[in-house]
Amino acid sequence: MQPIVDFILELDKLKGVARKTRPLGLDRYENSAEHSWQIALLAASLAPHAEPGTDLSRVIAMLLVHDIGEIDAGDTFVYADADWSAQKAAETAAVRRIFGLLPEGQGAAFLALWQEFDDNATREARFAHAADRAMPVLLNLANRGQSWRENGISHDRVVRRVGPPIRAGCPALWDYLEARLDAARAEGWFGAN
Repeated sequence: MQPIVDFILELDKLKGVARKTRPLGLDRYENSAEHSWQIALLAASLAPHAEPGTDLSRVIAMLLVHDIGEIDAGDTFVYADADWSAQKAAETAAVRRIFGLLPEGQGAAFLALWQEFDDNATREARFAHAADRAMPVLLNLANRGQSWRENGISHDRVVRRVGPPIRAGCPALWDYLEARLDAARAEGWFGAN
């Protein structure tokens, strides 16, 4: 029992990893634990739009573990021009440490889910990526472009970064978002970069 308790208490640190988007109606930034919970529910809600045969429970499990590496590595703003390979190496080391707190079989199962999400090669991973990339867009649309304006993020940068994974994982969601992103551009909800 103790390794499981140690693991769960370690996961509590995800609540302290701040992101760049504000929850609706709040002055603070969301944290990575809130993000993971919300995108798991987004994916469950989008189930009718998933590719036939998609294992939704696997998608939800992936979304619940996909950001655990941020406990050690921190969050990198989705629209950043960052050294993504360095970030991925730091997250990989982190998930190996954190999942290593669990008994071997349990830790390996979570690590395999994390790796499947990272590899983005299965229909479940593609659907999970679509939900992950869509949620910051949905919050920004609801917040009149809050993090886009605060961080100087252009419409083109948003579309380049989130369009391909959303289109690949949930085309109906991309059809919905694309029109709204165009309308947000007309409203001036983007930065200049």
